[in-house]
Amino acid sequence: METKTATKLILIANKAKENKKLKFTSLMHHFNFEYLWECYQNLDKGKAAGIDGRTKESYTENEIKQLLKETVQELKQRKYKPSPVKRIYIEKPEQSKTRPLGLPTVRDKVVQMVAKKILEAIWEQDFLNCSYGYRPQRNAHQALKSINHMIMQKKINYLIDADIKSFFDTLDHKWLMEFLSHRISDPLFKSLIYKFLKSGILENGKFQETILGTPQGGIISPVLANIYQYIPIQE
Repeated sequence: METKTATKLILIANKAKENKKLKFTSLMHHFNFEYLWECYQNLDKGKAAGIDGRTKESYTENEIKQLLKETVQELKQRKYKPSPVKRIYIEKPEQSKTRPLGLPTVRDKVVQMVAKKILEAIWEQDFLNCSYGYRPQRNAHQALKSINHMIMQKKINYLIDADIKSFFDTLDHKWLMEFLSHRISDPLFKSLIYKFLKSGILENGKFQETILGTPQGGIISPVLANIYQYIPIQE
């Protein structure tokens, strides 16, 4: 089943590449137990816990397998509800301030991982080659190498260094869902993404609704941010 799921994602990628206007209508069947289990095994170790206090290492194999089986059933019955993320702050010494992070539970990380892989299979076929942030098989070193090549090989008059203030924290949910609809027409999959956007924040024991943004710290947030800022080239 793991091989079948991986093969299906490759087929999705191929279809997305062949037809830039194709909308995918059926995606939720990829959230099967075998693939959730594979994604759990691929989670990074040593990460901080969500609001339930559980880390990846705290689960026995039987515990996590039972939890994932229950999660699959909840997804099938449309009863799955993500937990609020745990709000913590990390230091940004270069700017003398802190950055907010939102930490999902292990279960929500696994579901987000599956959704992330599906989204990447579709949108990686559209993203531009000059884009390097938060993309598979790409990193900052490659971006620097590309910039160096342009500077050394082409006539460059100036460089622009820009940053969007609080980008992750201010993504408009309505517009993000509109952008997702350009490629996805599966209402259940879009509903799942919306649930993650609206799951809320727990900070110092107090619940806060999420009106804007997708929390840094969430596995799905980087690909959603890239989809949000993607501008297709008109052919």
